[in-house]
Amino acid sequence: RRKKKEPAKAVGFFQLFRYATGCEVLLMIIGLLCAALHGIALPLMCVVFGQMTDSFVQSGQQLNLTGTFCLTSALLNSTDGCIQIPGVDIEALMTRHAYYFVGIGCAVFLLGTFQVMLFLLTATKQTKRIREKYFHAILHQQMSWFDTHQIGVLNVRLTDDINTINEGLGDKICVFVQFFCTFLSGFIIGFIFGWKLTLVILAVSPLLAGSAILATLTSKELSAYAKAGAVAEEILVAIRTVVAFNGQKKAVERYERNLEDAKNFGIKKAITTNVSMGFTQFVIFGTYALAFWYGTKLSVDEPENYTIGKTITVFFSVMIGAFSLGQGAPNLEAIAKARGAAYEVYNTIDQPRPIDSSSKEGHKPDCVKGDIEFKNIHFSYPSRKDVKILQGVNLTVPRGKTIALVGASGCGKSTTIQLLQRFYDPDSGEITLDGRDIRTLNVKWLRENMGIVSQEPVLFGTTIAENIRYGREDATDEDIERAVREANAYDFISKLPDLNTMVGERGAQLSGGQKQRIAIARALVKNPKILLLDEATSALDTQSESVVQAALDKARAGRTTIVIAHRLSTIRTADVIAGFSNGEVVEQGTHRELMAKKGVYYSLVMQQSQGKPEEDEEDPVEEDNPPKYEDLDYVLYDSSDMDELEVGNEEGIENGGFEKNSISSDLLHHVGPWSFSFKPDEAPDIPFTRILALNKPEWPYMLVGTLSSLVGGAVYPCVAIIFAKIIGVFSEVDPEVKRQKTMMFSLLFLLIGGVAFVTYFLKGYMFGKSGELLTMRLRRQVFHAMMRQEIGWFDDNNNAVGVLTTRLATDASLVKGATGSRLGLATNTVCALTIAIVVAFIHSWQLTLLILACVPFLIGANFIQMRAMAGHASKDQGALEQSGKISTETVENFKTVVGLTREDVFFHKFMDSLERPYQNGLVKAPIYGLTFAVAQAIPYMVNAAIFRFGSWLIAHCHTEYENVFLVFSVIIFAAMNIGESASFAPDFAKAKAAAGRILGLLEKKPEIDIYSEEGEKPTDFVGDIEFRGIHFAYPTRQNVRVLQGLNVSVGPGQTLALVGESGCGKSTSIQLLERFYSPAEGQVLVDGLDTKTLNLSWLRSQLGLVSQEPILFDCSISENIQYGDNSREVSQDEIEEAAKNANIHDFIMGLPEKYNTRVGDKGTQMSGGQKQRIAIARALVRQPKVLLLDEATSALDTESEKIVQQALDAARQGRTCIVIAHRLSTIQNADQIAVIQYGQVTEQGTHTDLMAKGGAYYALVNAQVNH
Repeated sequence: RRKKKEPAKAVGFFQLFRYATGCEVLLMIIGLLCAALHGIALPLMCVVFGQMTDSFVQSGQQLNLTGTFCLTSALLNSTDGCIQIPGVDIEALMTRHAYYFVGIGCAVFLLGTFQVMLFLLTATKQTKRIREKYFHAILHQQMSWFDTHQIGVLNVRLTDDINTINEGLGDKICVFVQFFCTFLSGFIIGFIFGWKLTLVILAVSPLLAGSAILATLTSKELSAYAKAGAVAEEILVAIRTVVAFNGQKKAVERYERNLEDAKNFGIKKAITTNVSMGFTQFVIFGTYALAFWYGTKLSVDEPENYTIGKTITVFFSVMIGAFSLGQGAPNLEAIAKARGAAYEVYNTIDQPRPIDSSSKEGHKPDCVKGDIEFKNIHFSYPSRKDVKILQGVNLTVPRGKTIALVGASGCGKSTTIQLLQRFYDPDSGEITLDGRDIRTLNVKWLRENMGIVSQEPVLFGTTIAENIRYGREDATDEDIERAVREANAYDFISKLPDLNTMVGERGAQLSGGQKQRIAIARALVKNPKILLLDEATSALDTQSESVVQAALDKARAGRTTIVIAHRLSTIRTADVIAGFSNGEVVEQGTHRELMAKKGVYYSLVMQQSQGKPEEDEEDPVEEDNPPKYEDLDYVLYDSSDMDELEVGNEEGIENGGFEKNSISSDLLHHVGPWSFSFKPDEAPDIPFTRILALNKPEWPYMLVGTLSSLVGGAVYPCVAIIFAKIIGVFSEVDPEVKRQKTMMFSLLFLLIGGVAFVTYFLKGYMFGKSGELLTMRLRRQVFHAMMRQEIGWFDDNNNAVGVLTTRLATDASLVKGATGSRLGLATNTVCALTIAIVVAFIHSWQLTLLILACVPFLIGANFIQMRAMAGHASKDQGALEQSGKISTETVENFKTVVGLTREDVFFHKFMDSLERPYQNGLVKAPIYGLTFAVAQAIPYMVNAAIFRFGSWLIAHCHTEYENVFLVFSVIIFAAMNIGESASFAPDFAKAKAAAGRILGLLEKKPEIDIYSEEGEKPTDFVGDIEFRGIHFAYPTRQNVRVLQGLNVSVGPGQTLALVGESGCGKSTSIQLLERFYSPAEGQVLVDGLDTKTLNLSWLRSQLGLVSQEPILFDCSISENIQYGDNSREVSQDEIEEAAKNANIHDFIMGLPEKYNTRVGDKGTQMSGGQKQRIAIARALVRQPKVLLLDEATSALDTESEKIVQQALDAARQGRTCIVIAHRLSTIQNADQIAVIQYGQVTEQGTHTDLMAKGGAYYALVNAQVNH
């Protein structure tokens, strides 16, 4: 994706504001004007200050002239009377200056309020707009874009990057303008009052601007973590697979590897930042030295132009001017960050979208007849251009007819359907609907007229009714009910409390058959003219299949239907059957014609029907059976169950209270799908020491950092003392003495500069390093802790994948702000304050008391400002996690969302979830503006008070003017120092909350702990498995008993097949054997030992699991197969051996990169059959004693199935095997077949026994054969 190696890409500055409305631009301009005026205030204050100094110095010089200074002062102090100095009425002069100060202060207050408020308001509005546009853009990208962008990265972008943009759009800009104006006006005043001195100071000021190296590194840091974030997301989505293969360690390692990058970047950044800051300090003090030395020289050489007051005015105006460029820099950094982050975001928004479902263009015919024709289609996926999928497909589908596409896995059947939905456009050739090229039709209209039911149906984490309504927004309850009946889902739904039952994230609470039927209802509710069935029944068991099949046959009537099926019995009745081979259609005709032709179709049928009386036609025998007791597996709470909810006394939930919270709030808010409670996230308040303890391993770094902070704290008070001494020098009358003294003090300034440089660098580097190490360690530990949690924890809505990834991304890096740098700031502050106060009291206790009385105001102002920022940290977090959840769910199931043309629904959902934080933002702006202004204005008022009182003290001979300056500057410098430190506080509130959440997770010990070394590891494991009296309910739905006394056993080396309806608890029993959950009562015994007593990872390493929807990782095929055994390095020979056994070796060798071919995110680049075989190879590589096959072949077409079946039969030799199958033909040769009903075994025996019995099994087999 990043082909060109340019410097960090960023959008132009004005580009950043492209989403502002006219009104917002106007508000921002007003804000900028206020900021500009505000900027002039400080230099003005310098002018007043300079005049004031002059009047002070005059008072001092008069004294000096009246006689020997010491003697006079001794006399003065000893007598009660105080000689008034003739010609200088110091109090009157000072009063005037004090009023100036107050005036400037009031202006600052007004301007400050507006500048910040206006900018925050506009930023909040723009950010919301950008989030919406970005999400909208993602929703309307074409499929090929998703093939090349990792989903995890998109979610990081939606949260973190847009937050970064928000930072850059906000008050940072007006603050920068304020500083910039200070800079300009400072220099202008400097030139007016003394151009020579100004030029000299200017000569060194370029050095001050030497700290702009920061902006470049940040965008890299973002992408450095985005990689790790994508890894984490992929692993969390596939958590069951990871756990089953003991892949936690590998997962954590993989995550860690990606974290290295982010860490190294952070450290680099810490070094550069701090070198530049230290350097700035050094230059500043150097400039002090130069200015004062040259200033005294001028005042001696040309006293008519340069008085000390003018020198001070010039010096401070110019310094403040130069400084404010430096202070503006961090604000620019925020803007630079924002520009870097905006690059990818805006890029996506601007991405041209050749297939755009939101466009109004394209023809919308009034009615669809439903004639479809494919003319000479060539196609290859954009992400794999070199693999031709379709090579000249020609196919006609007449209206109202059903056409079935058959062929081996990966021959391009599903691709054809994706082309018809216009997920992709063909490379050449055209597809027509009713004689029009579909490219001329409106995309949304086209998709709305197609109902699609795919192989792995995706449901969304909302209610059943909502899921069906995604088919058609305006569907009434009657429509939904009708669709449900047509899809034969009415029976099982009527068992649930009502249609508003939640289905869980990705539909996890329902069994495959139930999901599939809801998906069919969803397709039927829009009453489409064209129905696309991509293996709609492959994942079902026999009974559900026949029911669903009947539903589909009903649904097909009068609609143009394209069916893809692996089970050929289901498509016998199709009007046309088209055989695909190598990307083209090789034969077409009805079942009879093709059977006679003896081509592709014939060979497929023969493979499938061996040993089965295939020929009787459809006989929908199932229709009038008694209603099914199906699927009670999966009922969720609903308000009606409130009373009998007894949560917390079920074992299986440790902290009952926590769970109670989330469940009852689920009940209370049964309003919409997104009203989950955020109660459990209320992070406990943790003491600062706990947070510091997290950083223990880095204590040497912390120690050095703290020590340098201590020294750094002393720097400012020293500067202040020297500064006051220099002003004192000016009352000397003898030019020579003046010169010598200023020379000495100037050199001292230079020395302090050197010290400052070293301490800054040390402090920054040490804390930066310890902070990055901490972030990395926390991310690792949190991820490690997540991997350790039991599966039930992931079922909880508060731990949805989106929420967890957001946590990993933001929480750890927030905590960093609370440890090292925080400690440094504290020491720095304490040291500076102590020195300042001690020095001040020695020199003039009266004035010090006054100043200290003012300090609470100064600190209070800063404090209010911090609180205003921090208070909203936690609120926003929750709401944004919410929208993160929505975006994750939408983007992960993008194909489904697009196929249903429901982009808008999800878009609106997303927008709604942003509403709260947006309103909060609007409320926050004025509050924050006021507090900012108060903090800015108070110092002016305090200055007025101090100097007014100081002049009184001098006039009444209680002190000398040098002391007034010393006390003032020491305390003000210290306060400046503290103010700087305090500005880091907003991070602290967030950091505490984040640390609370992290510690909460790290301390949570799951009941089923994969990391524990306890438990036996028998050496001679034979594989004798028994389920004894098992009762079980899923932790998120305690009141629904899935298993109710399951008793079944299988001897070593035998094969046990579990059959039964969807949702009767077959897969659940396998999950219990894997110990994903613990049974409520009863035992799972392995070789006569309770699994609870065995070592968990040992137990799982004996089991090889192949599940129904295998999840592959986004890496190469060989790595995916290696994943089967994470306890050792698996050699290439073993991989190939396993691949041969799983019968996929030849296919892999046919790919351009063979075993190094990447399988894509969640394995999307492979067809179902290919994924399944890779998953089988993965299970075989670990040479397990027990093989668990959870419908391992249901998603395959006949050829693959037959081959895979042989592979599985070979794999079963000498191993204990538990098979769950819907296709009964695959398990006829099992040693034991157990039929499960109502969560218990109703009959058991071999195939022949059970057939002879004529019970439940017989009924199931019959249903399938007749079929």
